[in-house]
Amino acid sequence: MRTGSLRSPWARAAVAGAAAAGLAAAGLAGVAHAADDQAPLPVTLTGPDKVDLALDGAEGEPGQPQIELGLTGPGEYDPDSGTDPEPIPNSGYKVTIDATALKGFAEVGLPESCDVDGLVAVCAENSLYPGDIYNPFWDIRLDLLDTAEAGDYGKIKVTGKGEGLEFNKHTVDVLVGGPELLKKKLPDEPAGFRPGDTYDATLGFRNVGSMSADGVVLRFTGSRGLSFPDSYDNCSYAEESKDDLIRYRHVALCTFKGEFLPGAAYELSEPVRVKTADFALGDIFGYSFDAVGAKEADALRAGADYLQGSGATLTLKPAKDGQSGDYTKYAEIDLPLQNTYDLDLTGARVTGEQGETVTVDVGLSNHGPAWLGGLRSGGEPISFSVRIPEGASVVDSPCSPMNDESPSEYLCFANTPFLEDEARTFPFELRIDKVVAGAKGRIALPEYDNPWEGDPSNDTGWIVLNGTGDEETPGDSGGGTGGSDSTGGTGATGGSQTTGGTGTTGGSDTAGGTAGATTTAGTGTAGTTGGSGGTTGGASPQGGEDGLLASTGSTALLASAGAALALAAGGVLVVVARRRRAGGTA
Repeated sequence: MRTGSLRSPWARAAVAGAAAAGLAAAGLAGVAHAADDQAPLPVTLTGPDKVDLALDGAEGEPGQPQIELGLTGPGEYDPDSGTDPEPIPNSGYKVTIDATALKGFAEVGLPESCDVDGLVAVCAENSLYPGDIYNPFWDIRLDLLDTAEAGDYGKIKVTGKGEGLEFNKHTVDVLVGGPELLKKKLPDEPAGFRPGDTYDATLGFRNVGSMSADGVVLRFTGSRGLSFPDSYDNCSYAEESKDDLIRYRHVALCTFKGEFLPGAAYELSEPVRVKTADFALGDIFGYSFDAVGAKEADALRAGADYLQGSGATLTLKPAKDGQSGDYTKYAEIDLPLQNTYDLDLTGARVTGEQGETVTVDVGLSNHGPAWLGGLRSGGEPISFSVRIPEGASVVDSPCSPMNDESPSEYLCFANTPFLEDEARTFPFELRIDKVVAGAKGRIALPEYDNPWEGDPSNDTGWIVLNGTGDEETPGDSGGGTGGSDSTGGTGATGGSQTTGGTGTTGGSDTAGGTAGATTTAGTGTAGTTGGSGGTTGGASPQGGEDGLLASTGSTALLASAGAALALAAGGVLVVVARRRRAGGTA
């Protein structure tokens, strides 16, 4: 069973680059090096607390590590700040990984970058930064020997030493043939299920390990559009990641005492009811069982304020033996799939003299009833195109030209999540180089068959300069107020951004921080009011790479001239994959 989450290749490259930058800038101290009369700087060694090795050798992909060790430097670093952290000056340090206790039952693949002697690795480093993202990390692969038996156990000991630095001691418990709990697959959304309905989640597990579980903990979660109407006295409830619109979850932790035998299956005494909100669309419900005793459950509640339930007791009972295919490592479902949102693009009509600069407020609104976002894709942006009217040029805008060959065609991005009643404004400053009566510029969302768009007729807007009143603007639901002589319409006003938030990493949520697998394709959604709303300018959204198309289920296509984009899974209009620095996920 794989434990913990592995960093992305982007993060690995970032670490290497940051290390080189840190050496070059060692004299630019972000945190002063501890002098002899100062307390040493605390450095925290991190990694999983335990790893269970199945006797059948099913330890993830062959050659892939089950353990990632890292360290957290003193001070804080915000990965969304847009700036790199300053390195912490130091005289170098060593991290020792001692796996000698695993001799006799496991083959240990220690980091090749370290000095390895048998089952001990000494890793010499001098790169140190606040937080954990830019700091070194070390992967360990474990494979069982033929002599391994159920119950074999050992500890990997990790220590650090460096002048002016103080390291904690970290250990990883390794158990062979321990309890391994596979989750019962969730039933599909019932026929005719609609927003506002309640889903009955039948939850259970099978112990496919070689040892009994002495107590288990159930964790089930729901994103913003889901809630749990029932309260059980052996469960506690909380909200996690309140400031992260993608990762925000309602969470329940339930403890069960008793012995749960290997090879046996168990199920809850009653289904867990999951209530969907009227605005819900593709919200994620997921659950897991962990072989953790009630005394250890408190560690799972760290980082959130849990409230004890007050209702009846939720219990587990033996289940009839089902097929092995009825159980899986990850159990999630998207609820509901039958809802729509209404994206509305609005332009404006302005007038001006030759040489004058005017402001045109392009508006993007969602009239609901559903929200949309990027739970499955990590917050991919909505895109739309803006064509500049003849005779005008762009002085300033929150968007970027599509390409050098089409300087009058701009591509805009609106970060997700996009709430069910949200409106945003994209101000364009245009210089009138030549007065052209009735010059028009089309604003448009990509054209495709989007099952979640409730009203495609308002997916187009227009910018009209020096209009005569006779211009045809098909699909325009009204110009937003703005510019020197704007007229009519119901579009967004002003040039400031409104409620909403930028998408962050995230996606599926499973217990223990392991990335889950999508069981039902749906629209990615997330968010709560607040956060940093508004626009993302440029042909590549913040944190993305130019020319890289997202592929979160469906294929996203970008036509060279028309910028026609297909719908990516999650119901978000995607053109560029946003990669954010990994800081630990769900």
